[in-house]
Amino acid sequence: MPADRSETSLIERIARLEERKAAIAVEQSEVILAFAKAHAESQTAAGEVDPEKLERSIAAQVGLACRVSPTEGRRRVRIARDLHAGHTRVRELHAAGRLSEYKTATIVAATAHLSPAERAEVDEQLAQQRVEALGVRRIHDLARTLAAQVAPEKFTARCRAARTGRRVSVRPAADGMADLTAHLPVEVAVACYAALAAAVNEVAVSPEPVTRGRGQIMADTLVERLTGQATARDVNIEIQVMVPIETLVDDDSPLPAEIPGHGPVPAELLTTSDGRKTWRRLVTRNGIVIGGDSRSRLFTGQLAALIRARDGHRCRESYCDAPIRHIDHVERWADGGRTEFGNGRGLCAFHNHVRETTGWRVRNTDGTVTTTTPTGAEYTSDISAGESRLPLSPDRHDAA
Repeated sequence: MPADRSETSLIERIARLEERKAAIAVEQSEVILAFAKAHAESQTAAGEVDPEKLERSIAAQVGLACRVSPTEGRRRVRIARDLHAGHTRVRELHAAGRLSEYKTATIVAATAHLSPAERAEVDEQLAQQRVEALGVRRIHDLARTLAAQVAPEKFTARCRAARTGRRVSVRPAADGMADLTAHLPVEVAVACYAALAAAVNEVAVSPEPVTRGRGQIMADTLVERLTGQATARDVNIEIQVMVPIETLVDDDSPLPAEIPGHGPVPAELLTTSDGRKTWRRLVTRNGIVIGGDSRSRLFTGQLAALIRARDGHRCRESYCDAPIRHIDHVERWADGGRTEFGNGRGLCAFHNHVRETTGWRVRNTDGTVTTTTPTGAEYTSDISAGESRLPLSPDRHDAA
């Protein structure tokens, strides 16, 4: 930090640092693109010609190198590809620090369905309209509008395809809460919201005193209509809870219980909450669930449940927190690996498939799982612990 700490000098330094961040982001995208091309060439020369496997391997390695999930790694690869295929003016603004990484990614995402020539046309119009002076929402709307004008048929096809992606998801939030999200066509989403808003008016004109806020009424109405229960709290469901043994033997223990995949929650809240919820307890000590053994080929039943609980229902691969979709043998079954607690780890579908790609290796050393990528980089995860640990900095094997 320089000696001059006046307000003017500090704000100027902030601006310069922002410019440097953008310049570094551009340089990184160039290197990502170069790596993607080099890896595709080397794998093709070695006989690997499956495009899906190649993309998966590239995305996984970029994600690990950037210390992000494979989904984010794939997004960065695609942004690097599209940014260097038609977005010359936008890339120049980004490199000069006049467009942030987020704004640039917004433009690239809005034009992802276009050809390089069509993208270049949008790119020129964005520069003429001084896109660098706009906010993110305006950039998003402008880029989509220009894309629709340049290629109206492709825009229509993109919107139609988007409707097939409607879905519902749940993500853990802080303090024992979760976010239930529905990704819907806009007219359907507006209709749903209007119906919930109408429920607020119904409660407001009822003779009973109103003790809940607008948001609470809408949330409770959503639960009641989805589950068919008379009240939102009367939900009939079994929830798996990990409870430290210290909490069971000591009422004054500060250790919280934990709902796998959703984080900590006060133990007393579980015993005093309303409704017909059933809590299935898995007793832990130092965060570790005691597991069992199985001679079956697949991880099923209670053994699979224990592994999912131990791994917090999140993928055990480094930097990935996607939901567990598969229970993987660290040492493959075909190589003599046993279907037992210590040889199982929860993985998302992506990482379970990517380990089968040429050049990927996984080994288990006393509970420490090491993943080696095709370039020789290594990433570790301790499956003997009750929670994921950040991996060490990647090491590289000697060329010899």
